[in-house]
Amino acid sequence: GGTTTIIPFAAQHRGQSLRQVVADYHARAEPRAFIDYAFHLIVSDPSDDVLGVELPALIREGYASLKVYMTYDALRLTDRQVLDVLSVARHEGALTMFHAENHDAIAWLTARLVADGCTSPKYPPVARPQAAEREATARACMLAELVDVPILIVHVSCGGALEEIRRARARGVTVHAETCPQYLVFTASDLDRPGFEGAKWMFSPPARDPDAQEALWAGLADGAIDIFSSDHAPYRFDDPEGKKAHGERAPFTKVPNGVPSLELRMPLLFSEGVRTGRIGLERFVDLTAANPARLFGLYPRKGCIQVGSDADLAVWDPEREVAVTQGVLHDRMDYTPFEGMVVRGWPVVTISRGEVIWMEGDVRGEPGRGRFVHGPRSSLTSLER
Repeated sequence: GGTTTIIPFAAQHRGQSLRQVVADYHARAEPRAFIDYAFHLIVSDPSDDVLGVELPALIREGYASLKVYMTYDALRLTDRQVLDVLSVARHEGALTMFHAENHDAIAWLTARLVADGCTSPKYPPVARPQAAEREATARACMLAELVDVPILIVHVSCGGALEEIRRARARGVTVHAETCPQYLVFTASDLDRPGFEGAKWMFSPPARDPDAQEALWAGLADGAIDIFSSDHAPYRFDDPEGKKAHGERAPFTKVPNGVPSLELRMPLLFSEGVRTGRIGLERFVDLTAANPARLFGLYPRKGCIQVGSDADLAVWDPEREVAVTQGVLHDRMDYTPFEGMVVRGWPVVTISRGEVIWMEGDVRGEPGRGRFVHGPRSSLTSLER
């Protein structure tokens, strides 16, 4: 997909040492990575030791971005816990990312849907409405304002959430925004399919409506949205450990949320954005390369072409048409929700640190050539809009 650096999440679960989590992820990455990588730290258990020792030390070592959840029983933090994390981030110079949805509103709606027998895959957009995302986004911005620290709202899916981000910026809060491919091409109607088929389009926040898509495209064009990421969260469909972990009759509450999207991140934005005239080529580069590097403390080593940078390049064929099927992709999934789409514009050569590692379908690199890139702590200055 033209990707030259990846930043996955190192996810802490309750009771775990954050330091040990990072060590476990390094042990997986070091012998296998083809491209350079860093880690976002998911903080789900902000114990005294994590807040006072582990998190400050890790930030100083170059893990300059972390993520907190406002929903999901296993991951969510209370507002007070969020404030504790933000305080550490402010002191150490880290960027905090938010999954912003109102947990209690979602739980209340979900309980009533289940009680009424509304349990098929088409119901997550009802259980997780735009209002729940909008409220949590506004609350995240308020908490950041209280601590006076920059934040990033990830996978923004609707105009209401984007409006709260604009409002917060207008009163001086430094809040950045991200959206993802699935929110630009899918709507809630994609989940309304026979049987279990709609589970292929289950992700959170869920797909919205055409008005939400238009609001996101406007935000991508005018700078309200800073970065365009994949939110790649893959589960096989026909697999007892994937979407069907609890069977095809499982309620939507038991179906893993997430879709594979990493390889199609840039081709979809190029095809649907640049080729259609919704965004310009420079904006495409900002959203997919320059701005992420700036936000996550990797610029100018990454995200630009200049003397002294890493010579990470993707060579693009703007006329190449590709009909998307699972067979043309390279993940380990057994389906793609983008099946049947035709994209125009495709990466044909990928260069990492000056070395050609992909050319016309041929992998040139060796596993383990990827390096951990621990940048300095983020400067946290606002991106130009």
